[in-house]
Amino acid sequence: MNKDLTETDISAIIEMALSDDVSFSSIKEQYGLSEDSVKKIMKKNITHNSYKHWRKRVKLFSDRRKHYK
Repeated sequence: MNKDLTETDISAIIEMALSDDVSFSSIKEQYGLSEDSVKKIMKKNITHNSYKHWRKRVKLFSDRRKHYK
């Protein structure tokens, strides 16, 4: 994970990750973070319950996306 992230960067990454319109690859292009790094940031910076719901939504969304491709 990139140690040079500012609080503003972290906030933007969280906002992007919470958006259903932004993919992990888009976050990687902009910030150079892998999917695992984004998950670590999310886990550290949002509540446990919010993280669980986010992961469930991301998994369902990615499963549907594969199906529709």
